[in-house]
Amino acid sequence: MTMHEYIGLIHKEEGSDYGVSFPDFPGVATAGTSLDDARAMAEEALALHVDGLLEEGEPIPVPSSLEEVMAAPEHRDGVAILVALKAEPKKAVRVNVTLPEDVLAEIDAFAASHGFTRSGFLAAAAKKVMAAE
Repeated sequence: MTMHEYIGLIHKEEGSDYGVSFPDFPGVATAGTSLDDARAMAEEALALHVDGLLEEGEPIPVPSSLEEVMAAPEHRDGVAILVALKAEPKKAVRVNVTLPEDVLAEIDAFAASHGFTRSGFLAAAAKKVMAAE
């Protein structure tokens, strides 16, 4: 796989963090307290989402052009940046885990509301805990 770059749209309202959304990946969004932080978070969110799609056997969209993205009226209030999918996505390995039903429901709800797949969210949470050690 070659390196792909996707359009990320930065949104900033007074008193809020810098939000980043991805027109090619509806529902995927992240934020950062500074522009640099938002860009780093955008790269991480994109990589995690793509890893999750691959694990689920879903296709990865072809990057849209800047012209295509900015032609949509709902995107015109964002500032476009290129977000690179730097590393080749890792080979996904299917595993079985056992979780209490209520915890699984909470994980699924949180993941869906934050633009993650279940697998992408669990991977991100595990990496965050391991990095804190």
